[in-house]
Amino acid sequence: MNQWKIYAILTFVMLMWGFNLPSVKYLVSHVEPVTLTAFRILVAGISVFVILAAVKLLRWPRKSEWGFIFLGSSLNVVGHHYFLSQGLSITSGSNAGLILGTGPMLTAVLVSLIMRSYPSRLQWLGVFIGLAGVAATVLVGSETTGMNLGDVFVFISILVQVLSYIVISRAAGSMDPRLLTAYMFVVGSILLFAISLVQEPGEISAFADVPPMFWLAFFFSAVLGTAVGHMLYNYSIGQAGPTKAAIFMNLNTLFSLVGASVILGEVITGRHIYGLVLIVIGVLFGSGAAEDLIRKRKKRLSA
Repeated sequence: MNQWKIYAILTFVMLMWGFNLPSVKYLVSHVEPVTLTAFRILVAGISVFVILAAVKLLRWPRKSEWGFIFLGSSLNVVGHHYFLSQGLSITSGSNAGLILGTGPMLTAVLVSLIMRSYPSRLQWLGVFIGLAGVAATVLVGSETTGMNLGDVFVFISILVQVLSYIVISRAAGSMDPRLLTAYMFVVGSILLFAISLVQEPGEISAFADVPPMFWLAFFFSAVLGTAVGHMLYNYSIGQAGPTKAAIFMNLNTLFSLVGASVILGEVITGRHIYGLVLIVIGVLFGSGAAEDLIRKRKKRLSA
């Protein structure tokens, strides 16, 4: 697929994920986080299977692919969603957004250490500029200072998610990442449900008392934010690689603030716009898009 189409897909995914973050924060105020996450991920997994069945991409995994499925489920589904939902229930949205914004940095470092796929100097510059934009954006109006347990949980969630991207990138050689996503969600939701029975016994009954708006947010989060979002993102990892795809996570921070403004009524200030400028510059450099433009311009000039 054309590289710019991949960039457009990634931007769309970040928009959905940005609105998903305040949605999940709203949802965990009604149902305990692990029970909520187990059912949300199960609905997401079923949704991905339905989509893949419609486009005739379903198949049973080969024996060698089950290892990727279980490892991806443990990291991308159980680890990431468990710690993220726990963290969101006890830390501020601005703190969570800042910590999630470290994803591109963690990805670049871990990929260089594990896969020896070193980013260029311009990409490293983009990582640092984007991270500066994230910091400038999410620190506006923060009511908390320092690191609390919720911050630690959110950091663990992004760390295990970054590790899962490397697994997904490796698995993409034999298995369509979208199909991998479906199996990871279903396997992961079963594991999360088992954890919820121990950690939050009887919490399933809480679904009977939620308001109608809860279900709107629940299905948006499960079907669009999680199912479609992760399916497209994992597909993009297979096309662009984990480092370039992760750079776009900087946009997730911006869109989460827009989502918080729309859903939770938070105010966007001039410093958010300043953060937006840095984030866009970071994405352009860090994704390699700026290098592509420079190469094309040089080619035209030399022609």
